[in-house]
Amino acid sequence: YLCPMSKGKLEKFAAIDQMPHVFQNKSWEEPVLINHERKEVSMKGKWRAEMFKNDKPIVLELACGYGEYTMAMASKYPEQNFIGMDIKGNRIYTGAQYALDHGLTNAAFLRGPIDYIANYFAENEIDEIWIPFPDPFVKQSKHKKRLTSQLFLSRYYPLLKPQGFLHLKTDSDLLYEYTLRVLDLIGGTVLDHTNDLYQSELYEGLLKVRTRYERLRPSGSDTIKYIRFQLPEGWVYDPKQEQIIA
Repeated sequence: YLCPMSKGKLEKFAAIDQMPHVFQNKSWEEPVLINHERKEVSMKGKWRAEMFKNDKPIVLELACGYGEYTMAMASKYPEQNFIGMDIKGNRIYTGAQYALDHGLTNAAFLRGPIDYIANYFAENEIDEIWIPFPDPFVKQSKHKKRLTSQLFLSRYYPLLKPQGFLHLKTDSDLLYEYTLRVLDLIGGTVLDHTNDLYQSELYEGLLKVRTRYERLRPSGSDTIKYIRFQLPEGWVYDPKQEQIIA
């Protein structure tokens, strides 16, 4: 017997298995992607040519959840390509189905752990990264799991084009302040930031897109924080520095 929720998830998993714009890594041990034909494929360095069939910029949404930003950006900016990445297939389904229903040929989805992001993208293949409402991992012992930790930033760095932008949107005071400290330590460039987005002049355009987690406010904060930043040119990750501001 399957409860309605379980059945719903299974139906979503079955649906995304057949979607040509969804690629999945279902194994933590072997980070390989499977396409809708159940074939192993390497998309590394091939997203423009083989998925989008153009040479337009690629914007990646990490921990995309239901893909709200991927959907909004793909709808608003047809001159760019967008990829939403998350480990949860039943969440990805929402954005992937929306892309099908609305004919968004510039949107794709990748199901897999962000830890293995270097297996899915080539050097300088990504133009911009959005990180909306990731888990802040409030326990100090889990700081390396934060998606703006030096460890994760070091994984994005070679994949981003030089001077590529990153965006963090969060309701977590801890993650906001932690990220600013990380950027200060490594010499990153903070282009915009606010600890109260809704009251800021930055609150326009894509920043008005509200994700499900933004509405739920899982951290319990009254305000939304935002940082737009760049990583320093020639930056080399030093694991010893990670402990300084853990």
